[in-house]
Amino acid sequence: MYKKFEALLIERKLTTYKVAKDTGISNTTFSDWKRGKSKPKLEKLIILAKYFGVPVEYFAEEEEENGE
Repeated sequence: MYKKFEALLIERKLTTYKVAKDTGISNTTFSDWKRGKSKPKLEKLIILAKYFGVPVEYFAEEEEENGE
């Protein structure tokens, strides 16, 4: 999931700080996701999907690809 999130950050020229400020999702949360310390809950994925204008399923696709 984090790779997809990171790709959106790069594509939109955003930082995790900006997204955290705009969405209310803490920078620590993003850091935990990146390190694999925790996984995002559905409500946070919905917030991110709305923020970036992508379907929630966008974030789940990566897991399917990596499952090969």
